[in-house]
Amino acid sequence: MAVAAVLGLCACSKKPQTSGKGGSAQLARGIDPLKDENPFPSTYKPLPSVPTAITGVTILTATGEKIDNGTVLMRGGKIEAVRRGIVRPAGYRIVALKGGWVTPGVIDPHSHLGVYPSPGIDSLADGNEMTDPDTAQVWAEHSIWPQDPGFNAARAGGVTTLEILPGSSNLFGGRSVILKNVPSETVQGMKFPGAPQGLKMACGENPRRIYGAKGRAPSTRMGSMAGYREAWIKAAEYRQAWDAYDAKVRAGEKADPPKRDLQLDTLADALRGRIGVQMHCYRADEMAYMIDLAKEFGYRIVAFHHASEAYKIPGLLKANGICAVVWGAGWWGYKMEAFDGIEANAAMLQKAGVCVSLHSDDATVVQHLPRDAAIAIAAGRRMGIDIGEADAVKWFTINPARIIGVAERTGSLENGKDADVVLWDRDPFSVYAVAEKVYVDGALVYDAHDPKYQAKSDFDVGLPAEEGMP
Repeated sequence: MAVAAVLGLCACSKKPQTSGKGGSAQLARGIDPLKDENPFPSTYKPLPSVPTAITGVTILTATGEKIDNGTVLMRGGKIEAVRRGIVRPAGYRIVALKGGWVTPGVIDPHSHLGVYPSPGIDSLADGNEMTDPDTAQVWAEHSIWPQDPGFNAARAGGVTTLEILPGSSNLFGGRSVILKNVPSETVQGMKFPGAPQGLKMACGENPRRIYGAKGRAPSTRMGSMAGYREAWIKAAEYRQAWDAYDAKVRAGEKADPPKRDLQLDTLADALRGRIGVQMHCYRADEMAYMIDLAKEFGYRIVAFHHASEAYKIPGLLKANGICAVVWGAGWWGYKMEAFDGIEANAAMLQKAGVCVSLHSDDATVVQHLPRDAAIAIAAGRRMGIDIGEADAVKWFTINPARIIGVAERTGSLENGKDADVVLWDRDPFSVYAVAEKVYVDGALVYDAHDPKYQAKSDFDVGLPAEEGMP
């Protein structure tokens, strides 16, 4: 009873509670950001699987190796072996497909599935919190509708992992979430266990257009820069205040906790290195400014997304260890900052030694990322840059896995990694290629020929027509 009374006082008091020795432990639940890192834990459990051997296929491992007439063994949800010359093992389900190819599961590091689900109507458009240019406090996972049929369509395209990001209307859009692409009634049931969050930031036309139209800052690019800097200064002060409080508590000294701020929690965690920044940016000159800004305050830009002009600054990106997330086909010229986008972007960056990944940013493109890679390969070859398939497969597998922080678990076919695998009916870079079977953690989650493995969401099932309706 006494403990309950103390906790009740903490929750209602406007002034944070003064703490003595061990004071941090006396704070009410949810008050201390340093002890509240995972309030919405993953409940993901791999689906049941059986030992499986995919035999007699061409394998692109995403480690730079191409194996002809090879075998992939999966057991206990993990990759057990990948090589030629494996005798068909007893006790395994044998999957053989003449002319078949195997790759790691496709990974999309920039998706809005679930936050902008189908059908695309206002009541489901939850991807942009367009009420303030700084909404670092929002989390994409809280907007995701797991019944979005787009997840099923993406799975049929071989997509096994996605990063779901808030939109790009704000300077600070909020936190991203990494999902395993499995059917689930809840978002927590899809959350990739242990995967880090990202912070979505946006530069360029979108924030200045959205807020300039509302008669408030930013209405210019220089206004955007001022907005970033003001927010990071507040975050640095907030981090310093909480770190000082924590140090005193650890030393057994009396300390007053700062007031918790969800918006500053996110930015402070970025300054601590717990959250990497996923930066929406098209133009080369703006990317250069964003790199300087990150150095000014000491946070880490993991990747520039869209990055239409990344090919202009490969040396700058490589020197700063920043990846480029780009489109493989088509997306250019639809607004001024996208005007210099070219299909050879990925090939030019690859040649220059920059970490590069493809992305979709779209509910249809996500189903065809290997096709987009083929277009990017062809564009590069027209410029005399010959990127082979064994390297290009990295653009939609291991490289995005690195960008979203799960490369130790998935993204390549290596022993001990999660058995996220796609069996294609032919060379996956063919425009005619179809994903025959898709596995997540060794479990069959999609089969092009078996309706039992073609999940349908509630929306897919639909509603019966009203009586009398034609």
